[in-house]
Amino acid sequence: MSTEVRVPTLGESVTEATVATWFKKPGDTVAVDEMLCELETDKVTVEVPSPVAGTLSEIVAAEGDTVGVDALLAQVSDGASAAAPAPAAEAAPAPAAAPAASTGGDVIDIMVPTLGESVTEATVSTWLKSAGDTVAADEILCELETDKVSVEVPAPAAGVLQEILAGDGVTVEAGAKLATMTAGAGAAPAAAPASAAPAATATSGKDVEDAPSAKKLMAENNLTNVTGTGKDGRVMKEDVLSALAAPAPAAAPAAAPRAPVAADQASREERVKMTRLRQTIAKRLKDSQNTAAMLTTYNEVDMTEVMALRNEYKDLFLKKHGVKLGFMSFFTKACVHALHEVPEVNAEIDGTDIVYKNYVNMGIAAGTPTGLVVPVINDADQMSFAAIEKAIAEKGAKARDGKLSMAEMQGGTFTISNGGVYGSLMSSPILNPPQSGILGMHKIQDRPMVINGEVVIRPMMYLALSYDHRIVDGKGAVTFLVRVKEALEDPRRLLMDL
Repeated sequence: MSTEVRVPTLGESVTEATVATWFKKPGDTVAVDEMLCELETDKVTVEVPSPVAGTLSEIVAAEGDTVGVDALLAQVSDGASAAAPAPAAEAAPAPAAAPAASTGGDVIDIMVPTLGESVTEATVSTWLKSAGDTVAADEILCELETDKVSVEVPAPAAGVLQEILAGDGVTVEAGAKLATMTAGAGAAPAAAPASAAPAATATSGKDVEDAPSAKKLMAENNLTNVTGTGKDGRVMKEDVLSALAAPAPAAAPAAAPRAPVAADQASREERVKMTRLRQTIAKRLKDSQNTAAMLTTYNEVDMTEVMALRNEYKDLFLKKHGVKLGFMSFFTKACVHALHEVPEVNAEIDGTDIVYKNYVNMGIAAGTPTGLVVPVINDADQMSFAAIEKAIAEKGAKARDGKLSMAEMQGGTFTISNGGVYGSLMSSPILNPPQSGILGMHKIQDRPMVINGEVVIRPMMYLALSYDHRIVDGKGAVTFLVRVKEALEDPRRLLMDL
């Protein structure tokens, strides 16, 4: 049976490419997802993997040919019978692969997975396995860090990790080869001795690789035996900083003769490369300031009624819906209510057009150990309190664990940011482009208020709406914030759509 290899989608507005290089020739055995050729467009280089395991039977488009999207590039004869004789011949020039071939295991390439829309490269953050390690199918081999999310790369089959081609800190493109492995448990004894020694040296006798930033700090400060709190006991940067901050009388005499000046400098300064996520956050925030005519308006809300309603129904709510009733669902509902009245806050500018959204995809900003991310709850205007709380809890947990996908952080039309969880009393949130509005929540604090001529203590919260003045006028911004305030001070208005 023959399988066609065709030109993949090349990207928005790109209709053709040139065949740059063929990595295989007719008659060669190929594995699933093994790279067959590279295509060059006027913007990027695209690698074309094999859709099946088998033998490359025919090349239709030669190097230098210009091909359109979905054009036929080659034919692969799939099936085990076609591929059986070739692995030994393929493995002969490579010493590392030869022992594996003799055991009958197939060599499998570990490739960079699809990283998400518009993301073309990532940085290898941490290898969780070393060359020579036995791995189970779907066991995580390494973590990649893009400018938005962390991506875990699992083993496609059980076997032995043969060779790591892209080490920690290396930047790789989508579809690039990360490593090779030999499938099948029978390959483990043959492959392990060849690469186990270097792995043991790199990890100093441990089974896991410490974080690169942690190893750098340990070397600079002559530290050993730092207890790791990361996955599988991995030493993280925070562990080294904690060890440096803790009293360590025994370590001081050893470090002083070595390089007292360097040690002193290391304790006063630290240079760490920005993560891709932090670089993107910095760029997007600066772009937001450079592009939008951002302005912030403030108000305050009396949280008495919302807190009373929450306290009255939180136990029943948890029992029925299996999720806690928090304040975020009230704020989400209040914002949806206000956005319907002031639709320009839910719109965006596209060139010389204003695009009004007849739906609300609510972004909920969440702080994580690696930086701020904004998971999006799609069609929040159609959801119940319980559905909103469940979605917030699910997205929040995935954000903290670094498991959010690209799709879950795209398409937002408005954002809520809760600085109050960190104790912020008042701040001015910054827009999340291309959105035109973001609501900042803050700490609930008891303050004396004049109610009906009497001074009473009420739980108050400052609210801040940052908006793009190019599209939202001051009247609209103030109206929006007043409607949010009214809905929260009298939550019954949300039920009556008032």
